Amino acid sequence: MTGAGVALFVGYLLLVLAAVKPLGLYMANVLEARPVWPLRLGAPLERAIYRLCGIEPAREMGWKEYAVGLLLFNALGGLALYLLQRCQLWLPLNPQRFANLSPDSAFNTAMSFITNTNWQGYSGESTMSYLTQMAGLAVQNFLSAASGIVVAIVLIRGLARHSVQTIGNVWADLTRSTLYILLPLALLLALALVSQGVLENFSPYKEITTVEPLTYQQPKTDTSGNPVQETLTSHTQTLPMGPIASQESIKELGTNGGGFVNANSAHPYENPNAVSNLLEMLAILIIPAALTYTFGRMIGDTRQGWAVLAAMMILFVSLLGTAAYNEQRGNPLVAGLAVDQAASATQSGGNMEGKETRFGIAASVLFASVTTATSCGAVDAMHDSFTPLGGLVPLFQMQLGEVVFGGVGTGLYSMLIFAIVGVFIAGLMIGRTPEYLGKKIEAFEMKMSSIAILVMPFIVLTGTAVAVSLDAGRAGVGNPGTHGFSEILYAFSSAGNNNGSAFAGISANTPFYNVALGLTMWLGRFWPIVAVLAVAGSLAAKKRIPVSDGTMPTHGPTFVVLLIGTVLLVGALTFVPALALGPIVEHIMLRAAP
Repeated sequence: MTGAGVALFVGYLLLVLAAVKPLGLYMANVLEARPVWPLRLGAPLERAIYRLCGIEPAREMGWKEYAVGLLLFNALGGLALYLLQRCQLWLPLNPQRFANLSPDSAFNTAMSFITNTNWQGYSGESTMSYLTQMAGLAVQNFLSAASGIVVAIVLIRGLARHSVQTIGNVWADLTRSTLYILLPLALLLALALVSQGVLENFSPYKEITTVEPLTYQQPKTDTSGNPVQETLTSHTQTLPMGPIASQESIKELGTNGGGFVNANSAHPYENPNAVSNLLEMLAILIIPAALTYTFGRMIGDTRQGWAVLAAMMILFVSLLGTAAYNEQRGNPLVAGLAVDQAASATQSGGNMEGKETRFGIAASVLFASVTTATSCGAVDAMHDSFTPLGGLVPLFQMQLGEVVFGGVGTGLYSMLIFAIVGVFIAGLMIGRTPEYLGKKIEAFEMKMSSIAILVMPFIVLTGTAVAVSLDAGRAGVGNPGTHGFSEILYAFSSAGNNNGSAFAGISANTPFYNVALGLTMWLGRFWPIVAVLAVAGSLAAKKRIPVSDGTMPTHGPTFVVLLIGTVLLVGALTFVPALALGPIVEHIMLRAAP
């Protein structure tokens, strides 16, 4: 690994850590409705929203009512997005006159964006109108991120409260998360991105004359019905326009992913330079990291939050180092040809295939690690072109449940569920009833925690098995053998963990994949959410147990090691056999090749 790469990684992590306490404290104040100036400033708008919607923000709900409200809210959002895509041809702000989407593609996209997945089986700049991009996709970027935040806050309340039957008001929580956290940060980031050259306009697409003509071939059928290749020459190029910066900002801050254009954050319209690249990476990680401090603050013991953050950070740095090492080593088959694998003088060897020369290996690996450690499907390099073990890291980070920071809210509540499982295992080892933050962990909490953890592996592995068994599943694979299997496994891992990135070698915009991945996204998002809300409601109703000599501390190094071990144990037991059929075998074959 180069010195510049190490400096980038260290500098980036220091910037993230610097934001943890101030942002975490601010979010705790907002979500506890403390008298801070942003709440006073936005109070008239907040009250107007409540009056318009008939909401009583002071009325708290039990976990079942909270779950029904959250599910209904997202279901209605999915329906609205589906209808918007199916009718966009007849709606305004469609200067390119893009056609209505097919039912299966519209279903897949609706499920994708309400679940914070943002998987895209289409090219955004040639498919979606400006209205669909803004009123559909960008709006759901805000609302799906807010949904993840409120579930994390509810679980924190369940741990902080005792002997009560309520866990908050879903409508008030969603409103405050959106109005005071996501909107202000997204506005600031959008302005920063515009300053770096990210587009933000409503102009029609631009047709320009190229410096040199482009000659290419496309398939056609001759007069006899036989397939032939037609040679064409083009002297023009179409440049997409549109409100890109506003969608890019919430895409990163909400750990949504997706992109206005098909090349995503590898496109200069979305990510023009190294500064914008750094800003986008910071935006992806700051809220998930800061929520750990919010957790500690709300339960009255910030050491607990720092312990969770330490576990996340250790896992992240270890996996990042693994990916960077393998990408910097490069491809041995290319090295055997005595070819310099570096694409520019700024690189010192390594695997540059599929990476932007503007960013290089280190920044590309960091971006890939950040986006798959969270539930953000943004990419600035093609994961499909990573080395086998370099590509295994993004895949495995998703398969861990995206708890290595995880998505906005999703990562924290998933890690807290692992903490509950970890203390239960520790309790069994010492023959004592397990406790976490003064609450006994009993049969109901363990059943719900098991559901929250095991749903994802079940649907991912089942979906992968079905896809490799059917012609419709294998038809979309762009590469044979182990790499093709990795493409399918990655697609279902990305959908089941609500990430949205892809290996990019698979053609997934087919009825089979649109429906299968859409259902996987829905189940992977909302089945665990209901289980987490059930845990929160059960914990809130419990009495608080005083600390005793037999109480296991959950803020020290021993607990951090236990938490990391629990995460890795579950991930290894469920996914290593599947990984052995894909990237691990591919690595062995690559290194053993003559």
